[in-house]
Amino acid sequence: MPGEAPKAITAPVAASASGRLDALMVAVREAGGRGPAPVEKWDPPDCGDMDLVIKADGSWHYMGTPIGRPALVRLFASVLTRDGERYVLKTPVEKVGIRVEDAPFLAVEMAVEDAADGRILVFRTNLDDLVRCGPGHALRFAPGGAPGEVVPYVHVRRGLDARLTRAVHLDLMGEGEVRAEGGVPMFGVGSAGVFFPILPAADLGLEFGADVDFSE
Repeated sequence: MPGEAPKAITAPVAASASGRLDALMVAVREAGGRGPAPVEKWDPPDCGDMDLVIKADGSWHYMGTPIGRPALVRLFASVLTRDGERYVLKTPVEKVGIRVEDAPFLAVEMAVEDAADGRILVFRTNLDDLVRCGPGHALRFAPGGAPGEVVPYVHVRRGLDARLTRAVHLDLMGEGEVRAEGGVPMFGVGSAGVFFPILPAADLGLEFGADVDFSE
């Protein structure tokens, strides 16, 4: 009609973005139940990327807004996997890329479990996955921001790691010991029969049999 103001186009765009998230939620719910979905069995078309980010603090954000429903975050995490260097949410009907600032999970608690072949370090993630460190669930240590600093990660599943929080990092270091690796004394931790070297013992001023205290 003459004189009418033009209609804004921002509302349909927002609805489209919201509709994409809703459609993905439906696909994920139809794809599985509790726990990780069998994404390795699916070969859906690649539908590009969506504006979904896992922040370094473990929170999930869609279009800049935090996803405040833990059940929804767990639902999406159940279909999260790696496609080369890319992180993707994968269902039987589509695959979409997302961005991860650091690691998709955080290890927020650690316990020591006694087993027949020795102790096992068990980690709980921020999404309540339990990870028994050992073969298939290795620890790795990335360089930190200063000499002698490391950032520890534990593999959860499908190329997805959890970064240990500072408190859990200290708990881990408290379980450390010095062993010879390739003739070099290394400070590290053992779990499920596997030794994970962290740093040369000399860098920490440690020797074989030395007591380790990282409580301060």
